[in-house]
Amino acid sequence: MEEKKWKPWLLLSPSLTAVFLLLVVPVCFVVVYSFWLRAPSGQDIPAFQLGNYAKFFADFFYPSILLKTLRVALETVFLCLVMGYIPAYFFYKTESKLKPFLMILVMLPFWISFIIRTLSWINILGDSGLINHLLMKTGLLQEPLAMLYNEGAVIMGLLQYLLPFMILNIYVSLDGIDKSLAEAAKSLGCTEWQAFREVTLPLSLPGVSAGCLLVFVLTCGTYLPPMILGGPGNEMIANLIFKRVIGTLDWPFGSAISTILLILLVIIVYTYNRYMGISQIFKTLSNEP
Repeated sequence: MEEKKWKPWLLLSPSLTAVFLLLVVPVCFVVVYSFWLRAPSGQDIPAFQLGNYAKFFADFFYPSILLKTLRVALETVFLCLVMGYIPAYFFYKTESKLKPFLMILVMLPFWISFIIRTLSWINILGDSGLINHLLMKTGLLQEPLAMLYNEGAVIMGLLQYLLPFMILNIYVSLDGIDKSLAEAAKSLGCTEWQAFREVTLPLSLPGVSAGCLLVFVLTCGTYLPPMILGGPGNEMIANLIFKRVIGTLDWPFGSAISTILLILLVIIVYTYNRYMGISQIFKTLSNEP
């Protein structure tokens, strides 16, 4: 009996060890570094003080970047939800033989490097990119549109990265709904829209909320789209952390910013788990085609 009790933990021990060494230990180092003191000489002095956190909130420049990151994350979540629910619902309803092929197309971006996908937008949105070239070739424009190095380009880069996550989350939630429920609603006098609104949409909300959470968290932590596609004033909190840690080697302040972002995301995830349940995300990840 005792052996059966410990056997699952023994089987999980390699994975738990990897998580502990590759995730828990580095995060602990970052938290400890956030309390260290940055000397005028550039040396990092071990200490326990809150000066780095006070520095973050003393100048509104830093909280403003955090607030902008949250705003961009919410905008990305909204656009991914609007653009992702329709194809997910189509996959749920269709009986076409092309459905597996279309699902593969949704997964196709994951087979290409995120850096390459992000850089490709320069050839699409740039002054000499595909869109401006076609518009000027057809005579619709006399000079190229400034579609690159702004917040719109950043959101575009985030959408191509995160939209598949939203589609897969919603589709897995929809796929678990018995289609006979909507048919029963229509047999009782509901129209197609009423059956969707009263039956399908409420039952798909766990997948919607899981997709929104994933997209929000991943947006807050990404730095490639703002760095490659954004211009001056379009940096996000991850870019600020990168500049502090790599650019100026100010590890204590960069660690403090990272800790603030981590605490904020933990609060958001905890709130989600408190009211929705985190299991839906793992269900989605385990059921990806």
